[in-house]
Amino acid sequence: MPTPLTPETILLAPKVLLHDHLDGGVRPDTVLELAAESGHQLPAADVTSLEQWFRESADSGSLERYLETFVHTVGVMQTREALVRVAAECAKDLAADGVVYAEVRYAPELHVEGGLLLTDVVEAVLEGFDAGTRAAAEQGDTIRIGTLLTAMRHAARSREIAELAVRYRDDGVVGFDIAGAEAGFPPTRHLDAFEYLRRENAHFTIHAGEGFGLPSIWEALAWCGTDRLGHGVRIIDDISAAEDGTVRLGRLAQYVRDRRIPLEMCPSSNVQTGAAASIAEHPIGLLRQLSFRVTVNTDNRLMSGVSMSSEMAALVEAFGYGWDDLQWLTLNAMKSAFIPFDERLELINTVIKPGYATLKA
Repeated sequence: MPTPLTPETILLAPKVLLHDHLDGGVRPDTVLELAAESGHQLPAADVTSLEQWFRESADSGSLERYLETFVHTVGVMQTREALVRVAAECAKDLAADGVVYAEVRYAPELHVEGGLLLTDVVEAVLEGFDAGTRAAAEQGDTIRIGTLLTAMRHAARSREIAELAVRYRDDGVVGFDIAGAEAGFPPTRHLDAFEYLRRENAHFTIHAGEGFGLPSIWEALAWCGTDRLGHGVRIIDDISAAEDGTVRLGRLAQYVRDRRIPLEMCPSSNVQTGAAASIAEHPIGLLRQLSFRVTVNTDNRLMSGVSMSSEMAALVEAFGYGWDDLQWLTLNAMKSAFIPFDERLELINTVIKPGYATLKA
């Protein structure tokens, strides 16, 4: 008989995570300790109160308010030692949650207020991930982590960050990203960076279709040539249902599905920022039925109070998913990762499929 599908057994399933922010997954006790060391002022003085503050701020329904919570996590990540520690803890936490492959992103330009160079930031995070990966292996949890270097939409350093991603792509940096408030800051402002990345045969993803609608998705694809869509929730705006129950895809939605453009969806975060009304009403349900290249992600584990296991459990509860559905979502993510094809295939054939086969046996 198959293993009963519960929050506890979901923890055992091998998982793949493509959209996770390093500064959005810091342990709350680590935030407190680093703030005490650096003198950074926090809105709460104990772990419980701090966790509550992050959750209440993130639950505002506003992407802009949600992004304000990062003032405090980024604020305590301004030294090499802090970056190494946070990255190491991230690797260990993800591995303990059954994540076997993760791409974790962060914006190097946000971590230079203490005098670090951009290269210092990248090397510190890579060192931390390496240390955390080795520590997890000693506990019996195997994980591989690739990093994405993020540029901020409202800033003017995207070309510089893109060059940094290419410089370190043989050392663990697997791609590039842009993030931040979408409205008023279209991805086309950063065409120079994207054209450079394409010339260098480098991978990149773009936050699009989360806080803004179809034009953001269209620009990310048609003008910038993105490999994946960060969130992409608003693609649902180009899908309509007729009275007879049939579903019609607009030209953009059809293109996204036909081209197998991966959608990095983050259900709980999407609800918090107002991109979806609830988990049960999240577009992921329909998009999965329509066979879009949907993936499940955490976005910001601290702000949303989630893990990959809890996100999967929420989808099981909302849509009645079984092990086959969770495996389908996991394979989608692994196929869409920014590491070479043969390395993706090895993880699929030696880790993911055997892991789910055991749970379904």
